[in-house]
Amino acid sequence: MIRITVANQKGGVGKTTTAINLGTAMAAIGWRVLIIDLDPQGNASTGLGIPVSDRVRSSYDVLMAEERAVDCAIPTKVPRLSIIPATVDLSGAEIQLVEVEARAHRLTRALDAAPDQWDVCLIDCPPSLGLLTINALVAAQSLLVPLQCEFFALEGLSQLLKTYEQIRERFNPGLSILGVALTMYDRRNRLTEQVADDVRSCLGASVFDTVIPRNVRLSEAPSHGLPALIYDHRCSGSEAYMALAREVIGRLPALRIAA
Repeated sequence: MIRITVANQKGGVGKTTTAINLGTAMAAIGWRVLIIDLDPQGNASTGLGIPVSDRVRSSYDVLMAEERAVDCAIPTKVPRLSIIPATVDLSGAEIQLVEVEARAHRLTRALDAAPDQWDVCLIDCPPSLGLLTINALVAAQSLLVPLQCEFFALEGLSQLLKTYEQIRERFNPGLSILGVALTMYDRRNRLTEQVADDVRSCLGASVFDTVIPRNVRLSEAPSHGLPALIYDHRCSGSEAYMALAREVIGRLPALRIAA
């Protein structure tokens, strides 16, 4: 199972939107996809239409009670796409994990127990670099970074890359950067183009060619409990995520998928 952590400690950069829509695009072509909601706000769970009443088992149980991932996963409205939802209990996990043995490897253990259940796992992280995100980075093979096309975009990226290097050195030498996805791109704004150019000059080929535009339909979709690709597959945001999915898949190890 390919494991991709979607992380950026800055909030509002499109992490959850990216995880949901990449997962939907992959499921649409036959991949068996698992999304793990590691954000206590539970936006990925809400965005995929999972009501709070249905979140009997959650990512908190995976981390703290060592429940099996397969027992906590819930099917979504998207065929072949499941999610381990988040609840408010997850907000206390950062503190509780401090005293737990092998606290950085709790998610790894859960996913190691279900290697053949899914083809790919996307881990949606909270906007911080605490123990939840560290668990996601230790468990993953690849890191995908959504980066907002705004003035302070690169400010927090250096800290994320520093944490990435520390995780590689101490816990997970196999972790690699899958790519940086530029989000909230506004072609009418000259600053947006300048930021995009700066990011590409700094990170080079790590930056995906596809940019995700600012798009009202992307913002509306979660309120309907649907990925944008299902809510309005013709909107510019959906088309961009489909193009991004093709790029992501092109960078992944080849898998033999039975549609």
